[in-house]
Amino acid sequence: MSEQTIYVVDDDEAMRDSMAWLLEGEGYQVASFESAAAFLNARHDAMRGCLILDVRMPEMSGLELHEKLDALGSLLPIIFITGHGDVPMAVAALQRGACDFIEKPFRDEDLLSRIERALELDSQRAARQQRNSGIEHRLGQLTQRERAVMQLVVAGKLNKQIAEELDISMKTVEAHRARVMEKMAVRTLAELVKAVMSVS
Repeated sequence: MSEQTIYVVDDDEAMRDSMAWLLEGEGYQVASFESAAAFLNARHDAMRGCLILDVRMPEMSGLELHEKLDALGSLLPIIFITGHGDVPMAVAALQRGACDFIEKPFRDEDLLSRIERALELDSQRAARQQRNSGIEHRLGQLTQRERAVMQLVVAGKLNKQIAEELDISMKTVEAHRARVMEKMAVRTLAELVKAVMSVS
């Protein structure tokens, strides 16, 4: 897993510098950008950490960048920095999936506590992504028949019903079912259902 970085996007150089100074002083890795476009150019899917984003910027606003990142499927948690009049916009951004917002002027501790929450959220998402890619890998190892049996098992069908539906013997259903459980690395039907639902 790549190391977490705090990305600061703000057109105000003094603000960028003071945030970088604060965050680096707390031991965080920081990357600063003077515009939304500059951040977009540097952005890649493996980015981990969180994004601190000024709502009002020339050319492309923080909200417009948020929409673009959304369209790109970015999961980086976003903390918006807002001026007094921007709160309704920030609330709208929260409804569209932003992580948090903080009003200027803010206390350092308030920003740091929000960053901590955002980084925790990022860690949880990364762990979930890793778990899901493991499940997808295991699903890919199933034969076509095992997958057919698994789908019927997950749909709540009994072995007898599966045997009739697939026109195979009960013994074959049991053998396939056992292999599905083994390949999917689950012990119970509930675990199997949960695994399949988490990636569907």
